[in-house]
Amino acid sequence: MQDFAGRTAFVTGGASGIGFALARVFAAAGMNVMLADIEDAALAAAVDSLSASGSNVRGIACDVADAASVERAAEATFAAFGRVHVVCNNAGVGGGTGIDDISPDTWRWVIDVNLMGAVHGVRAFLPHLRAHGEGGHIVNTASMAGLLSGLGFSPYAASKFAIVTMSEGLAMQLQPLGIGVTVICPGFVRTRIADSARNRPVRYGAAQGPDPASPAGRLAAQLAALAQAGIDPADVAARTLAAIRADELYVFTHPEFRGETEARFDAILAAMDKAAAR
Repeated sequence: MQDFAGRTAFVTGGASGIGFALARVFAAAGMNVMLADIEDAALAAAVDSLSASGSNVRGIACDVADAASVERAAEATFAAFGRVHVVCNNAGVGGGTGIDDISPDTWRWVIDVNLMGAVHGVRAFLPHLRAHGEGGHIVNTASMAGLLSGLGFSPYAASKFAIVTMSEGLAMQLQPLGIGVTVICPGFVRTRIADSARNRPVRYGAAQGPDPASPAGRLAAQLAALAQAGIDPADVAARTLAAIRADELYVFTHPEFRGETEARFDAILAAMDKAAAR
């Protein structure tokens, strides 16, 4: 996509963090924007903030873990703006139970939001993108945790690994249709993901964090501190807009992870070489 003016973007998790930064750059590029978020107050504030600059922005309450909620948000977007061209499956939560206290409820919550939320977004909007024939772009927010295993046994990492491969497969199938795909794989970004439990629905059980003295608790505290020292979400959004323009699949923000990434793929290739030698 080269021409953004007058077109429409839909962004989940749009009330804060990377989602709000994406909405801001889309609005600045002249797009209509529908913000979808589970937090009503934050959503209203985000819409007011962007509307104050003259942007054509609306908001819709949406729980991406609920397919029907995403469908309703899609229908509201079509009703408000007509054709949609950019779909950002960005909403996500953090969660890591480690090996000491494996919580099926936490796994279900994280997978339902981070992975199934993106699946629901593709399902709700892809038929529309294909039908209007004007092209478009799907953006899925993953993480460097979707390529590396430094978080250990983690629902967050598992969900982000799935988002990366889902995006790669989606790109392959949509390229002949003139629909691009970008997967965002940032490192540490200044967002509230460490405080994700504030939005945990009761259907997933009580939000019980790990014992602060446990390995999982110490890792959670370390990751929260790193996030607060991370890059501005606006940097991620600017790189994403450039990637949509250039029809690039991957957005990386932290080249310092290159060595760790190479080590992982070197180990995979070495195992392949061993298999070939047998």
